[in-house]
Amino acid sequence: MLTTNDVSKVYDTILSIPGMNETVKIDLKISRRNVLLLKNVIERGLTLKDPDDKVSNLLDIVPKETLQELSNLSDDCLKKAGLIELSEKLSVLRTSK
Repeated sequence: MLTTNDVSKVYDTILSIPGMNETVKIDLKISRRNVLLLKNVIERGLTLKDPDDKVSNLLDIVPKETLQELSNLSDDCLKKAGLIELSEKLSVLRTSK
């Protein structure tokens, strides 16, 4: 079984492959429900800081700019789906809990 360090090295190697920084155009058609879910999954994944969680440990090797791009992508999806205000109100409900 691979250790977290081994998995991090594998991901780092994959992310370093030539061409991985090239932009690609993706025509994506998903429901508004899935846009909201995607936004929350990305947000949760980027803010998760459990030292025992292998995913959060893997995100430590990813450059901050790349993580910001993911956050911007989720925001852009919300904007295109017309769900920014709804997402903000749901966020307020989550934080007031």
